[in-house]
Amino acid sequence: MGQRSALQTCRAAIWFEGDALQWIHDFKYPARGLAGCDPRARAVVSELVVRAGLESREQRPELVVPVPLYPRRLRERGFNPAALLARSLSRAWGVPWNPVALRRLRDTPSQTRLDRGARQANVRDAFRARGRQPAHVCLLDDVVTTGATLEAAARALHAAGSTRVTALCAARTPAPRTGPRA
Repeated sequence: MGQRSALQTCRAAIWFEGDALQWIHDFKYPARGLAGCDPRARAVVSELVVRAGLESREQRPELVVPVPLYPRRLRERGFNPAALLARSLSRAWGVPWNPVALRRLRDTPSQTRLDRGARQANVRDAFRARGRQPAHVCLLDDVVTTGATLEAAARALHAAGSTRVTALCAARTPAPRTGPRA
């Protein structure tokens, strides 16, 4: 029997396919140098998250928290995509955000090619909250596939005092199709 989810809800603005896949990829992985200075991708992805947040009927949280990157990955990338989105959503909702409420304890391998079980094992106990956290927190990430990362982060927030953890993401990866395609 599985463990009860630490997330009360998980909402994504759009499916991670087609044009959305390209916009999010361009936002997360900008080209080096001047070619990477195109602000359109960031604007499009931020708008997706803000609209999804404003359209949500969920009660507003007390705090918006981005899923953190490990320090080495943050240095390599130069920014945390989830933090940029969290800041935009925080402004739209008029609630505070905290980019350091959670810290990533381990430099976990990329989840991209892992199945559900491997993803869960990869991020188990990978996060710790810094100090006591408010009762209702909204976790923010760019893309959700199995929810393993969000689940692990939510568990860390619960351990630090949060009683309700919801999640909002720019996109959700569609479930793989099984059987014959029409």
